[in-house]
Parts: sequence; C-alpha cells; structure tokens
Amino acid sequence: MRILDLLRMSSSSLFKRKFRTVLTVLGVMIGTASIVVMVSLGLGLNRASMAEIERYGGLTTVTVREGRGGASSSSGVYGVVGSVSVIGGSGSSSSSEEVMRLDDDALAVLSGLEHVESAAPSLRLSALAKYGSYECYLSIEGTTPEGMANKNIQIGDGHLPENSSELEFFYGNMVAADFYNPKTYDYPYYSNQEMVVDFMKDTVFIIFDMDAYWSSQGNQNVPGQDGGSVVQPPKKYIIPTAGVEKPNGENEWSNNGYTVFCNLDALETTLKRVFRNKVIPGQPTTSTGKPYKDIYYSWIDVNVDDIENVLAVQEQIQALGYSASSNIKWIESTRQQYANVQAMLGGIGAVALLVAAIGITNTMMMSIYERTKEIGVMKVLGCDMRNIQTLFLIEAAYIGLIGGLVGLGASYGISAIINHAVAASGNTMEGLSYIPPWLALASVVFAVIIGMVAGFFPSRRAMKLSPLAAIRNE
Repeated sequence: MRILDLLRMSSSSLFKRKFRTVLTVLGVMIGTASIVVMVSLGLGLNRASMAEIERYGGLTTVTVREGRGGASSSSGVYGVVGSVSVIGGSGSSSSSEEVMRLDDDALAVLSGLEHVESAAPSLRLSALAKYGSYECYLSIEGTTPEGMANKNIQIGDGHLPENSSELEFFYGNMVAADFYNPKTYDYPYYSNQEMVVDFMKDTVFIIFDMDAYWSSQGNQNVPGQDGGSVVQPPKKYIIPTAGVEKPNGENEWSNNGYTVFCNLDALETTLKRVFRNKVIPGQPTTSTGKPYKDIYYSWIDVNVDDIENVLAVQEQIQALGYSASSNIKWIESTRQQYANVQAMLGGIGAVALLVAAIGITNTMMMSIYERTKEIGVMKVLGCDMRNIQTLFLIEAAYIGLIGGLVGLGASYGISAIINHAVAASGNTMEGLSYIPPWLALASVVFAVIIGMVAGFFPSRRAMKLSPLAAIRNE
C-alpha cells in the first residue's frame, strides 16, 4: 500500500471514533503542556539569572588589575611579556617586590591572548561636584568608546562621550540623587524624590584636586597656618555634559547609575594639566614620592569570545602575574543549580506525558479489538504485514502530533499568563517562563515519538493476528 493510502485510512479511522480520539489527544495535550511549562520555568529562571550576572560585569568579561609577579622577568612567564612595565614600589630588583602595572604594553599583551576579542582599559578616580549650596562626590570612569559600548548603557538624553580631545561627562541616572547640603547633610532626592540638578541644563562645577580643596577649607579661617600662608582653593572646572543615562523605571538602580563616564584619552589629558608635577590621586609613586610620567590604568576589561573559554583566559592572565577575576564561578554554580531545577520540573511534567502514553496504548488496543475483522480482510487480500503495523503506528503518531501541537499552544498561553502575573506583581524579572524555539520543536517531536512508542506494541499485535481467526471474529 502507498503511504498516502495509509495516511488516509489512519485519519479516517481516528475521525470515526471522535470522542475516544479527543480524550486521548487531551491526555497528550496535558502531558505536553505540563512538561513544556515546567521546563520553561527552569529556562526562564536561568535566563533571568544570566541577565543579572551580565549586569554585574558580564558573562564573558575578565577584569584584570595590577598584580605582583612571582618570578623574575627573565623567566619563561615574563619572557612573554617583556614589554610590560614591571615597576617596584621601592625600586628594588627583588622579584617578590615587582608590581605588574597596567599600561599600554600590558594592554597590547592582553589583547593578543588567544580567545580574547578585545580589551578595554579604565581609569577610575573621585572628584567633587558643586551646584549652588549642594555638592556630590563623583565616581569618574574614563574608558574607550568600545569599553562604554560593552557596558550596555541606556542613553536617556544626549550621547555617549566621543573619542575627542575635549572632556565630556556622561552621568549615570542616579548621580544627581547623591547631591546633598554639606551644612545640614540633607539629601533632597531621598526626602522628597526630586533631583537637585539637571545635568543637561544646569552648570555644575567640578573640583578634581580634592586634597587641595579640603586643605583650603580647613585653613581658610586660620591665617598664618601652613607655614604662615593661607592655602588657596583649587581651580573649579565646568565640564560639558555629553548625556545622561535613561531612568530604569520604578526600580531606578542600575549597574552604571552612580558612575560618571568619559573618554579615557581626554581624561588623562585633563588630569595631567590639573595635577601638573603633582601626584594624581590613585596613581602609584616612586620611592621618593614623585609621580610617574605615565598614567596607569585602574583595570582592564578583557572580553572573551565564548563563555566556555573564560576560565582558561583568566588562568592565563593570572599566570602572567596579573590579578584577574570574572563571574565564571558564579555562572557555573547558577547553571548547575538551574539544571537541577529543570530536571526536577521536567520530571514532574514527564509523569503527565507517561500517563498520556498509557492512554494512547489503551486507545490503540481498543481499536485493534474493534477492527479485528477489518485486519483479517486486509491480510486475506494480501496486504503486507508491515503495512498493517505502519497503519496503527501512523494513527498513534497522529494522536501524538495533534496532542503535541495543541499542548504547545496551551503552553504559550499558560506561559503568557505566568509572565503577566509576575509583571503585575511588580517583579522586574524578564519572563519567568521562557519557551525557546528549540523547546517548542522538541516538545512536538517528543509527543509524536511518545505516541509511536505507545502504539508499537498494539501495532505488533495487529500484525501477528491470524487472518482466519480475525475473519471469524464476531
């Protein structure tokens, strides 16, 4: 018999027994929906956790800071990084005192490591912002345009600082909330939910040399102090505003909310001008307390090509003598945790699908008993035994396919209801239930396979029926 004939006969047989077919399909639908929804909950929790980890530093980012080398620069390890500045805090040649600073040479070495896509340096320092009677301590981070792009900053107004010689500030959405009155220690934002300053409109004065500022504040009313002279207050600067981060809804916190971003080269140029012949805060000094000619980076963010290579790259960087950290341990722990959750939830859903498989087997066995004479006639007419088995397997596959498709549709509906309920409760988690395309396809295929497996034994029984006994059957 042709396959089209078998398909037509199978569908016709199921249609003749509509009520029984619907009940069996309903069992498959419930089983499929149960297993899909259960697995989708595990996937949604895992995806939300990965998104949270990414906000805290990225999934494939290794943060490199200065470290102390454990071997001399002539050893195998340091022979690879001979161009990296190795500076001792006391100028000693002892290998145990060597400090692996982060400079352009180190950046070149890190960028050239295997599996590293890019490396973005950052320079962090503090400054004081003054607006009227209010002031605020700024956490300023200078980095490259690529570094800012990797931070997934949401732009509310303006634009990110461009790669130019002019220093521009891009403010996080919560920086303005930290302005306070130094006389009363009153934070207006936290008392009446209003920002003191609008960086896009208001003029804010920036003081980089805070040591000089506090010295001037402490001595301004005490003539003759500090060698008989009054300490002059440092210069105030007006830095153009490039933009402001987009508010993060009701939950206004964000990983970049309290940071002020700017172009790294422009920041270095400004700092060299402000702190001419003086030590820049946070920078190392020579054994005599003098500043180095170059400015060293606070850290370097190394972006790895794949999450599976993060640990290997991190260990390679540590072998070079640097301090390296990443979220890989957190990621692995989270993955294992939610893999167990998915297995448990999937097992619960599989029980429902197992019950559906038993229902398919029962339906097919009943069908064989009712169609015994029909099977006998087919055998007498010379129908191939395998065609008879295929006929019943196709019927079982039909039940699995229909039940799988209907169950998948029900899964999407249940998933939407769950996500809507989570969003309505005020939870910021994005999609507690997540059904990826592969899960949708796998659920339908699995339902068809379950149907065919459940129908295998009844189909074998139909194939082995004696033609003569089948025709005589009443």
